[in-house]
Amino acid sequence: MVYIAAWDEFVERSVQIFRSDPDSARYSMKYRHCDGKLVLKVTDNKECLKFKSDQAQDAKKMEKLNNIFFGLMARGPEVDLAEITGKEQTEAPAPKKGRGRKQ
Repeated sequence: MVYIAAWDEFVERSVQIFRSDPDSARYSMKYRHCDGKLVLKVTDNKECLKFKSDQAQDAKKMEKLNNIFFGLMARGPEVDLAEITGKEQTEAPAPKKGRGRKQ
């Protein structure tokens, strides 16, 4: 088991593990409230990666990683990550007008 200190490296290597063998790759998370620690684990029975954090801001990062894995599982391992993460937004939605009387 290897603890990865950098978040970006953990995400990159986790996606590589999933894409190499999607049938045996597993992703798990464990949160200990008494310690305030979050541990994420990705394995494919050959390689095991872990990321440990006690920062509250890493919960948002974990949510983004969940979305990446959900997208890879639903659409297949060959999907482009930019589609999943939504980094490429072509056009912002038009703002809604306030409540008022229709004329």
